[in-house]
Amino acid sequence: MRIGELSRRTGVSVPTIKYYVREGLLPAGRLTSPNQASYEETHVRRLRLIRALLDVGGLSVAGVGAVVAAIDDEERSLHDVLGEAAERVVPRYEETRDRDAAADEETAEDSRPPLVAARAKVAALIDRRGWRTEPEAPASEALAFALAALDDAGHGGFADLVDDYAEAAERVAHADLDWVARNVVREELVESVVIGTVMGDAVFSALRRMAHVDASDRLFGMER
Repeated sequence: MRIGELSRRTGVSVPTIKYYVREGLLPAGRLTSPNQASYEETHVRRLRLIRALLDVGGLSVAGVGAVVAAIDDEERSLHDVLGEAAERVVPRYEETRDRDAAADEETAEDSRPPLVAARAKVAALIDRRGWRTEPEAPASEALAFALAALDDAGHGGFADLVDDYAEAAERVAHADLDWVARNVVREELVESVVIGTVMGDAVFSALRRMAHVDASDRLFGMER
């Protein structure tokens, strides 16, 4: 297909497609003449993935480049590729740290006792549950910052629920990956992870709130 048809099929403008090619996000088309190129279904899939990473995952162009480079590296396992995509859509703990540091430049965030203790709790959780992840991973750091923030707010006891949350998270993760595994093309697998991570968080958050309403009514509703 010509670039105009590729644009119509994907909803991505011709100038944007050319920009993605220049940035190395999208492979160039096969030249059929000095000024014409032909594009394939693989380009359609790649454009879908790029738009999912940008629009849904909120990645930067550089972040998209890292993900598609991982996809194109046939020596990287599917686990590594999915991890590259998933970790880039996890809210970075550094963003929270930077906001806190800007509010109080005198605070050494990385050495605060609550954060040090929270990191130890996260490491213990990983070990206790036998999870194949690292305490230094972005999601682990995000959890540590959340636990430290709870402690700062005087609700450190909430950390006692972390294993209950972890058990629920395991069930959700297995359900997510069972859904992802229905795809067979690497681009579609990664797209499913991005969509599932971002939209799955929204779905799970809504379900959690609905369950809260139900549980609250059952526990405290009789007091009305």
